Amino acid sequence: MRKCQVLVILGLLQAFSFLLPCSKSQSFIGVNYGEMADNLPPPSSSVTLLGSTTISKVRLYGTNAAIISAFAGTDISLLVGVSNGDIPSLAASSSAAAAWVAANILPYVPATTISAISVGNEVLNSADASLPSQLLPAMQNLLSALSANYPSIKISSVHTMAVMSQSDPPSAGAFHPDLAPNLDPILTFLQQTGSPFMINPYPWFAYNSDPRPETLAFCLFQSNPGRVDSGSGLTYMNMFDAQLDAIRAALDAKGFNAVEIVIAETGWPYKGDANEVGATVENAQAYVGNLITHLKSMAGTPRVPGKSVDTYLFALYDEDLKTGPTSERSFGLYKTDLTQNYDAGLSKGASTPTSLTPSPDQIQGNESSSQPNKGETPTGWCVTAASSPGNGYVQPTSQCYTPNAVPSKQPRAHSSVIQFASTIFYIALLWLGR
Repeated sequence: MRKCQVLVILGLLQAFSFLLPCSKSQSFIGVNYGEMADNLPPPSSSVTLLGSTTISKVRLYGTNAAIISAFAGTDISLLVGVSNGDIPSLAASSSAAAAWVAANILPYVPATTISAISVGNEVLNSADASLPSQLLPAMQNLLSALSANYPSIKISSVHTMAVMSQSDPPSAGAFHPDLAPNLDPILTFLQQTGSPFMINPYPWFAYNSDPRPETLAFCLFQSNPGRVDSGSGLTYMNMFDAQLDAIRAALDAKGFNAVEIVIAETGWPYKGDANEVGATVENAQAYVGNLITHLKSMAGTPRVPGKSVDTYLFALYDEDLKTGPTSERSFGLYKTDLTQNYDAGLSKGASTPTSLTPSPDQIQGNESSSQPNKGETPTGWCVTAASSPGNGYVQPTSQCYTPNAVPSKQPRAHSSVIQFASTIFYIALLWLGR
């Protein structure tokens, strides 16, 4: 009898252990590994570099064989990409999808962990009007090609914030109605397959179009009065949470409450042209460092407290072959010689910088400046409809977030779980002592 009691207690402890906080690398912090450069280090060197950080996810924009193979046997999972140019053939033919999977996925798994495939990049807002209607068939054909042997690999697509028509306030977040014919079936697919909705928010674009000190503090997770959502009464202390909750509200409004959100890109340039307000090392370090601190805190957002969202930082390296303004080539966390552009607290064992201060000479920006190639200059606290760095396609602006200010409280994520588990353990010990 005593042996059975011990086994029961061990079972209870195992059952509740997954609820407790984990001290190892945070599974929700990832990075984008772009290849538009002619000076990148060998993939093996990049894997060694990443192994020294708390980053556990990497997003690739394609299926570079050398890079995928280099991650074999590591604890880092990959999100790989299908190019926009491959979508028509994958949509038209299930055999083409099967061939793509056979060439780009099967040779590497299970030695390399591939967690998901992103079909295209910002397709719904692409300059190619023929692509949006082909996106879902391509996703469906790839799923069919994978499902027999690798059902755990999720199929999704990455979107620009231009899919949003409204975010003022976040509780009124909504998708552009003209995207519904293509977007709604995709959301149904994501919900049915348990796949995430992937999107690219960039608070830097919001500040660049409204370069006031209070905007900068709100974008960089720094001390500010906070802004109240007039619809929900919730208080927002940073732009990232406001953007994220606007997306959540848009999904919920369409009935897709079960679809998780993944931030496929977000970052801040450490250098820019004269008219790119706020592109400094100090501000990049503040945004990325404070974002990591925010994610690690497990505070979540006002709408979804106590939960961190998977977030891929943009980007691992600078990409010197990108065209456009200087900022396009200045998002790298690391130089290609593997040294840091700035310290964002990503190294294992390092304490993440908290509430980093913006560059003083950038607080007083040119009020009329706007992001080059960004489209119209919006006003207020904008969610930004700009495409992600390097995409090159300009979108019309979305509505902006303009609530008033009030402070808020953040809940503790794990205290009730710990108390409950402790109570169960105490009862079990009493029972064992009978």
